[in-house]
Amino acid sequence: MRLTNFTDFGLRALILLADRNGETLSATEIAEHFRVSRHHMAKVLQELTAAGYLVAVRGAQGGVRLARDPRDIRIGDVVRRLDDQPLVECFSAEGSDCALLPRCRLKGMLGRAHMGFLRELDRFTLADCLEKPTSLPALDLAE
Repeated sequence: MRLTNFTDFGLRALILLADRNGETLSATEIAEHFRVSRHHMAKVLQELTAAGYLVAVRGAQGGVRLARDPRDIRIGDVVRRLDDQPLVECFSAEGSDCALLPRCRLKGMLGRAHMGFLRELDRFTLADCLEKPTSLPALDLAE
């Protein structure tokens, strides 16, 4: 599975804000920290605020901060909210005109794999992203 840059930036912004433990950071500060476009980061932060993950603070010292405890923010939920692109063409909301349908079973296989990916991410919270790497199970990439 591959996440969009939008989702990647959103996850990184949440991790940074969790690491800063209640600080309010501006879109510019977050964008500069990750060396990404301020405009793009502002859109990401707006979506995270609309989803209830962040609180917007107005004024000269304004910006965003976490709206919830990092232990209450599931990574799978964030990915579901931010990554709304269809996995492949046949998952599009408009339907598919694939010449292989209705005999192709790949869509079902990919759908199950995608759900498994999200279920795995549901096991982790934002707080888990800040803990020592040794606390996570070893990952065998040879499988």
